[in-house]
Order: sequence, then C-alpha cells, then structure tokens
Amino acid sequence: MSKIVIVGGVAGGATAAARARRLDEDAEIVLFERGEYISFANCGLPYYIGGVITERDALLVMTEELFSSRYNVDIRSSTEVTAINRETKEVEARDTRSGKTSVESFDRLILSPGAEPFRPPVKGIDLPGVFTLRNIPDTDRIKRYVDAKMPRTALVAGAGFIGLEMVENLVERGITTTVVELTDQIMPPLDVEMAAAIENHIKSKGATVLTSTSVQGIEAADGAYQVMLQNGKGSETQQFDLVLLATGVRPETSLAASAGLMIADRGGVRVDASMATSDPCILATGDAVATLDFVSGAEGVVPLAGPANRQGRIAADNALGRRSVYKGTLCTSIAKIFDMNAASTGMSEKRLKAANIPHRVSWTHSNSNAGYYPGGEMMAIKLLFAPNDGKLLGAQIVGGKGVDKRTDVLATAIKGAMTVFDLQELELAYAPPFSSAKDPVNIAGYVAGNILMGDVEMINYRDTLDADLEKNIILDVREDEEVEENGTLDHVLHIPMGQLRDRISEVDASKRVLVLCAIGLRGYLGYRVLKHRGFDVKAIAGGYATLRHMR
Repeated sequence: MSKIVIVGGVAGGATAAARARRLDEDAEIVLFERGEYISFANCGLPYYIGGVITERDALLVMTEELFSSRYNVDIRSSTEVTAINRETKEVEARDTRSGKTSVESFDRLILSPGAEPFRPPVKGIDLPGVFTLRNIPDTDRIKRYVDAKMPRTALVAGAGFIGLEMVENLVERGITTTVVELTDQIMPPLDVEMAAAIENHIKSKGATVLTSTSVQGIEAADGAYQVMLQNGKGSETQQFDLVLLATGVRPETSLAASAGLMIADRGGVRVDASMATSDPCILATGDAVATLDFVSGAEGVVPLAGPANRQGRIAADNALGRRSVYKGTLCTSIAKIFDMNAASTGMSEKRLKAANIPHRVSWTHSNSNAGYYPGGEMMAIKLLFAPNDGKLLGAQIVGGKGVDKRTDVLATAIKGAMTVFDLQELELAYAPPFSSAKDPVNIAGYVAGNILMGDVEMINYRDTLDADLEKNIILDVREDEEVEENGTLDHVLHIPMGQLRDRISEVDASKRVLVLCAIGLRGYLGYRVLKHRGFDVKAIAGGYATLRHMR
C-alpha cells in the first residue's frame, strides 16, 4: 500500500489528493495545510470584499469534513510542515494551535505550498489599516475593516489582476480609490497599447491611476495613513484611509530549499515534466514550482489556478506509477475590470522581443455579435505570430462581452500549433446574438494572413505617432461625422474612403502615405486603392481605435 503525503491544499494539493484517491482506493493519503481552509476560491476574494459575493461560505470550495469523507483523506489543517528528511523519507510537522510536533513517513511526497504575497521593504506595512490579500483570513480582516471603518479613500499598490479587481470592488463600495504601479503600465502581462485601453476605462470610473510610481513609506496619522509616493518627478505624500498591497507573489520555496531540492534561477522549485523535483520521491505543484513556457520553452513561475490544478493531477498520477506529463504553461488569463474584460494567452510582444523571438503583429477590432443585432460590444484583438509560417505565438484581447470565448479559442489554437491561416478556416458557432458569420477570430486570422501574404503593409501605432510629417502623409479615410465626433491626429489629410478614387490627385505622391480609419478595414481598402496606383503606402494597424489610447 502506497503512502502519499501532501503539503498544502487549495488548487494543487487538494487536486492531487482527490486524484490520488480516485487512482488508488487503498493508498494512505495525508494532507497537511498550514491554514484553516484546505480548498477555497482565492480568485473570488475581491468580490466578497466588494459585496458581489454575499455569502462567505461560497468561497469555500469544499470543507475539510466533506473532503475528508468523500475522498478518505487524513487532513491535518492548521499544521505546518517544518522540515523534510529525504534520507528517512519523513516530514516534521507542527500544529500551529497547540505547538505540538509530529513526524510522518511517506513513500511519495507532493509539495504544494503555494506562494506568499511579496511584501516590499517599506516602513509601515504592518500598520492595522495596511493589508495584503491572499487567503480567507486576509479577506476577513479587510472585510471587517471596510465594514466597520467605512473608509472614504483607498490606495492599491500594484496594478496586476488582483490589484485592479480590488480597485473595481472598492470603487463599487463608494471608496475613492487610487492605484499605483511600479512599471510604466498597468496589467504588466499585457502589451502597453492593450493595457492603455483598460487604464482609460478605469479612469472613466473615477479611479486615479499612477504608473511608474512606488510606495516609499506609510505612517499612521489621525486614523488615516500618510503614504509617501515616488516617481520620476520626485516624491509626494498623500493620505488614505486604507492601503492594500497587491505587489505580486513569490513562490514559497523555503521548505524545499532547506531539504536541498533544486530551486530555479528565477525562483520556484525546479521540476521535470512529471512534476518530480531533483529528488524523484518528491513532486511539487502549483504556484511554488517553476515550469517551462509552452511557446518559448523558457523556465518561469506562473501563479495561475488552471496550471496548478493540472499539475496537481499530474503529480498524483506519477506518484502512483501512472506516467503523465505537463507540457508547459501557456499563461492564459482573464480579468474583469468594471464592465471591461482583458485577457491574454501565449507570449506578449514585449516577452517575444526580450527573448529575441522573430514575430509579426496584427491588431483588429470586431463586434462581439452581428452588427445589426442589439447589444454588441467591441473587442480589440492583438495577434503575435511567426513571420515565416504564421504559427501563433500569443494573443491579447480587450473589450466587452465575448472576450473570454475568443481567448479560449486562441489558446486552443496555440496549443494545437495552428497558424493564422488556420484561424481563417475555423468554423465557429454563429447566430446574430453571439457572433458574426465571420467571427472576430476569423477576422484576426484574415488580417494576419494578409500581412504575411504581402497584401497589405502595416505601420504600428508607435511609428505612426513618431512619423516625420515632412516625409509622410497621414490620410484619414473616415467619414466627416466620425472625425467630428471622435477626433483625429494632428496634420492629417482627410478624404472619406468613398471619395478617395475621385480625389486621389489631392494625395502627394512624393511622400509615403499612412492610411488611417476607425478600426483598420477602410485603411486596408485605402491601401489597396493607393498601392494599385503606385503610391508608397502603409495602413495604420488597428486604426484610430488603437491610436487614440496612445496619444
């Protein structure tokens, strides 16, 4: 009979325990959890604080009693594993309530200790109105504070997914909220032009966004908190009633490191495709491990629930002798920010550049459903693809409804090693309330394919905004009312697309022409008209819908 000891619950550990029991009814399974709760919905925590989730018990995916009875697992909650003896194949544990210690033997050990919030070395982060958010006790403390103190102002430090979800929920509770981000953009997994649309949306909801800004210190002052903020222009002090640190997490590797297991260069316990550590009797899973990126093959740490669940299942398989492999992490993620959604899968442009991976880019803007059917919402899609064969490398989508569906399609396409030409051929579900006959994914594939086939030459928003107007003409082919309502760039030549052929003599053929439209379609049409007439011409990728966020 096999004996499996699991350190840590939630996504990785609890999944491993359940899978192990399904594979072997006779195995002895012991699960240690340092906290009180073995399985909770940590992704739902901001929404309980904001009042969207009204019942605290809804956050508990499964209680200890139910899990233990359903899977026949010996659960030791509020018990911290403090040491691993690899020679004797034993772990030492301490009950955090009584202080009592114990020793437990194992045949296979699965580590799933998760990650801990990164706490910057800043004076004042232990003050009572300064919080981090990682687990149920954190949530309880924040919720009690907000309910009792009714803060009027809040600072969120860190504009990643959790930070921005907290901004939304604090604003929805009527709290004037400021978010600061150390880097030069919010939502660092996205490329800057995609994140800019989310930033503008957040500002439209009344929140303040400060990028390239750090928290240097926090001091209590008359029931509030004086926070020193620093950016490239200097430092200033602002007062807030509540401070939330959402500055990221780092893998909890202290137990593994003290046992002599290999730690990856970028943090995280190093594992192979079977989730085995440098000790074949010890496996590891979840936010604590370093895995390979599916696209680039680079090693890194990706704290996401989906990969943690899959890794937990694979670790249990291999612990019980069933060969199972983890094929890498695609980093697929999505966040709801007020009534806008932002999602990504695969590699971003900045990551591709950092890794020196050749790539091409396309931007498209499409409606979530048929244009004549009410309720459609626009989405911006950015594709990253290989310049030789169009193999998909990554995608990002920002917009209203339908973002999740298209992101899932593109994530599946990347996993399947598909190209942008394959996207053109996808037969996706269509009815007017849900899509158009040519789905936004199809449209993105057509545009990317046009780029590779040489049917259109694109210029991106950066080069457009930096273009020398002595040598270039920006030709706006939108209708008069569109320009009047939405604005345009400075020093443009405006000729509506329907009039371009008749007024082509107004376009200076001695200069390069950059064709601008709303979302890219008419820019492509204008490009074809001018190209056939011998002009040096490029279409502005993504149209004014992309440019307007970057002006």
